[in-house]
Amino acid sequence: METTKNHFFTDISVMLGRSMRHIVRSMDTIITVTITPIAMMLLFVYVFGGAIQSGTDNYVNYLLPGILLMAIASGISYTAFRLFTDVQRGIFERFHTMPISRSALLWGHVLTSLVSNAISVVVIILVALIMGFRSSAGVLPWLAVAGILALFTLALTWVAAIAGLTAKTVDGASAFSYPLIFLPFISSAFVPTDSMPTAVRVFAENQPVTSIVESIRALLSGQPVGSDIWVALAWCVGIMAVAYLFAMKAYKKRG
Repeated sequence: METTKNHFFTDISVMLGRSMRHIVRSMDTIITVTITPIAMMLLFVYVFGGAIQSGTDNYVNYLLPGILLMAIASGISYTAFRLFTDVQRGIFERFHTMPISRSALLWGHVLTSLVSNAISVVVIILVALIMGFRSSAGVLPWLAVAGILALFTLALTWVAAIAGLTAKTVDGASAFSYPLIFLPFISSAFVPTDSMPTAVRVFAENQPVTSIVESIRALLSGQPVGSDIWVALAWCVGIMAVAYLFAMKAYKKRG
């Protein structure tokens, strides 16, 4: 059993290295993922920030959690694209003829998404610090924020895996991410939900982005998190579990 496990993790590390080399050779992927969220952050802070009543004097503090989620939603589209490319080139079939764990290739893409999105998140936080973002959170709250963002990334990455494995065209593989990128706009990411019309407010307050944003915002500001964090975790774990099952089903069909 131990040999089998070691073999499995060794195969995953090899596939992770393969995918990460693609990222390193094409850094425009990470640059593209970070440019749009950073541009949005600059626009909302320096153009719209003075007119938005967010209940805080430091709007970048209020805005940052939603920007991070937008960056992750944008980044996972590249996971779908890379999976689609491997499928079209017959890479899966080639690796399946080799003595490696069958799911290692898929996990390599998933972990690459986690690493590349983490890099994007760090870059955006550094830019936010230059813009005046400040946090009174200690080490544990920051670790909790990192954990929530990692879960959110994994949940969306498995959704991306479904698209990458089942899409018929390259546009179809990445187009699914567009609604996810704009979902923060209909949440408390940019403005409090109290200012929204009733129908919009009901949707905003009961979709996953709002609970995740509120949890991260509370953790970074040193405020009590309340029940939002449990709702956020439930959303992330639930989406990840369902997406994982469908992604593995689609993957097995490719085998």
